[in-house]
Amino acid sequence: MLHVVKKRVLQLVSVLFFLSLLTFILMKLAPGDPVLLMLEADTVAVTQADEEELRRELGFDKPVIVQYGMWLLQVVQFDLGYSYMKGKPVLDEIMYRLPATLQLTAGGLIVMLLIAVPLVTLSAKYRGKWPDHVSRIFALTGASVPLFWLGLLLIYLFAYKLHWLPMMGKGTFKQMILPSLTLGIGLSAEYSRLLRAGLLESMSEQYIRAARARGIPEWRVLSLHAMRAAMLPVITVCGMSIGSLLAGSVVTETLYSWPGLGTMAVSAIFERDYPIVQGFVLLMGMVVVGVNLLVDLSYGLLDPRIRSRKGELS
Repeated sequence: MLHVVKKRVLQLVSVLFFLSLLTFILMKLAPGDPVLLMLEADTVAVTQADEEELRRELGFDKPVIVQYGMWLLQVVQFDLGYSYMKGKPVLDEIMYRLPATLQLTAGGLIVMLLIAVPLVTLSAKYRGKWPDHVSRIFALTGASVPLFWLGLLLIYLFAYKLHWLPMMGKGTFKQMILPSLTLGIGLSAEYSRLLRAGLLESMSEQYIRAARARGIPEWRVLSLHAMRAAMLPVITVCGMSIGSLLAGSVVTETLYSWPGLGTMAVSAIFERDYPIVQGFVLLMGMVVVGVNLLVDLSYGLLDPRIRSRKGELS
């Protein structure tokens, strides 16, 4: 296990380095000038001298490689710089927005589990019957519906027509329901197919037949034995697709005006706020690699056979 952790830490460092370099280059190649945007936001009349002074302040008068080196040196010292538009430290802005994104992601995952696990369990138990058909239709339909369209549909139904839930914003539990449903329904449709395939495969294993022969109740066979093995491919794909999960959070946050990292990143891209965008990309890179490390370590907890193989290899 220690070998796996060391390997992942090295991967984390290399991934973050290439991400930082790629993001820095792409932001420099993007159209638009942050200096002009900052000066346009100022109500006081500005001159050419003011523009040149601001470029010197931001270091834009130096070669690009020097700018990248100066910024990378700050990052190594855990300093992501200051936002061009807000004048606040980037790290403070990210930490301020991070809880809202984590809250929305957790809500989406809870909704996904509440929908996918019971639906797939019924599908595996009644294979070939109407619960199985409903599960497959739901998975196919949900995977085909764009996330933004699903969100607009939920807003129209529950906020505009029925007036049950608020349309957007953050602050109360009701305001969290629609964004969590939007993210969770999309996730449940995607992962229910994987979970169903894994559950059907594990149900045919010898240890499942042995558990039934010992007289263990069917609900325990499904939930404690078969489901644990079926979760392995789901957790693997979840770790690999954490980037798409966060991208879904960006769409959902923008749709519902949720004040998380997604809306912050979208605004920073339009405003050419380079430090915010670079800090966001670095954070997402750390999350992706970190989650994949946790996925690797969780295999042994879910499947004792993997633990034994790791023990033999070590």
